[in-house]
Amino acid sequence: MNGLSFHPAYLDRPAQEALLASLAPLIARAPFFRPTMPKTGKPFSVEMTNLGPLGWVSDREGGYRYQATHPVTGQAWPAIPQALLDLWQAVAHYPVAPQACLVNLYRDGAKMGLHVDADERDRAAPVVSISLGDSAIFRLGGATRGGPTSSLKLNSGDVVVLGGASRHFYHGIDRVLSGSSTLVPGGGRINLTMRVVG
Repeated sequence: MNGLSFHPAYLDRPAQEALLASLAPLIARAPFFRPTMPKTGKPFSVEMTNLGPLGWVSDREGGYRYQATHPVTGQAWPAIPQALLDLWQAVAHYPVAPQACLVNLYRDGAKMGLHVDADERDRAAPVVSISLGDSAIFRLGGATRGGPTSSLKLNSGDVVVLGGASRHFYHGIDRVLSGSSTLVPGGGRINLTMRVVG
């Protein structure tokens, strides 16, 4: 197999609500910001923040990178909650804890183009993704851009692990199904992506 594992409804509604509640004060300390593309400066359609020792950021000046501080506040990122570290331990099957947890907020019309997570030195570690809120259409390709793709509907509470060969596959979010969940205040989808930077 390609190393991808899908865990539908891994978190039930009470667990989703508890996780979201634990995120609220962390996001207040490290507010959502809108990254921009390195070459063009065009803003992403998603807003994001990070948890953990390192956070992923992007802007025209510095490009894609990990750094220890929030690009707007200059403060260190909040720690990754223990519930997420426990989830990593249960599904990642990797001996190193994640150093970064990206928190992406998808409101109406937000999407994520096909890409490969390639800014990590440790390319063997899996990427663990948790969906909260509105459902989304996840698209998975292969190791090269332009090849065949398949789609998977991700609902609130679903967990996807990109490990093995799939760790290096192109993937993205085609669209978010607005109004499909009542979990996230104000609507939308929150995606948590845990990574070992190396």
